[in-house]
Amino acid sequence: MAETSRDDVRQSAENLWSSGFYCAESVLLAVTRAEGLDSPLLPAVASAFCSGQARTCGPCGALSGALMAVGAVLGRRSEKDAMDAVYAAAGQLIEKFEGEFGSRDCRTLLDGCNLGTPEGQVMFRERGFMARCRNFTGRAAEMAREIIAEHRR
Repeated sequence: MAETSRDDVRQSAENLWSSGFYCAESVLLAVTRAEGLDSPLLPAVASAFCSGQARTCGPCGALSGALMAVGAVLGRRSEKDAMDAVYAAAGQLIEKFEGEFGSRDCRTLLDGCNLGTPEGQVMFRERGFMARCRNFTGRAAEMAREIIAEHRR
């Protein structure tokens, strides 16, 4: 596996976002590809987590994708494996994301925008939230990659 820098992972996630993948899909793909994991199932398992969990204004899809990436790399491979390492990494990721952005909730991150309504879709476009979500996506991928590296040591 070639070494992928933090900046490369961020750029990859942002490029995936710009190409048409959504937040959770982009983060999961960028991080797992950087880790040498690739499967056509990866974007599919993340799809329902995009847009604040299927446009329900829930947890940020970029954070959800990052958590899935942490699980894919550091998670259990057997029911007998301990959960401590993945829980520690996931908790660290959530804390870091909330610390930087002030929330993990999609609606809060997007100034009250309800992506599940036509009005929310208009607000998303008119207020330029595409750029904000691209940033969440890139940073979440960076954070996940950093935390994965830290927990591997």
